[in-house]
Amino acid sequence: MTLMAQDRTLPAPPVYVDAAPFWAGAAEGRLMIRRCPSCGKAHWYPRPHCPLCGHGETDWEAASGRGTIYSVSVTRRVPVPYAVAYVTLEEGPTMLTNIVDCDLDGLKIGDAVSVTFKPAEDGQMVPMFRPA
Repeated sequence: MTLMAQDRTLPAPPVYVDAAPFWAGAAEGRLMIRRCPSCGKAHWYPRPHCPLCGHGETDWEAASGRGTIYSVSVTRRVPVPYAVAYVTLEEGPTMLTNIVDCDLDGLKIGDAVSVTFKPAEDGQMVPMFRPA
């Protein structure tokens, strides 16, 4: 039996001042990440300092929106089944996200994915991924 991902109700995400550019980008259909000007590496989750080299300032940039599944788990014992996964972005960081618009039973490690955006209860767009 094929288990298809379905849209489910998403709670409104808290929008903190430090992450406002991330949510503004999502509202425009862009996945925003931060990159350190000192070591040149991108990181996730967004924070104002670099967790890799300790530099005190980082810059926002639009990510490509492409990545691969590093790990995936399908939650089935809920009214609307869904997949949660770690996705490694082309830019390097790995982020926890949902995989949507797919056959949940067909997902596997190494699958190529691309970003998509789904609305939360308050209309805020939330980045997720679907098979590429």
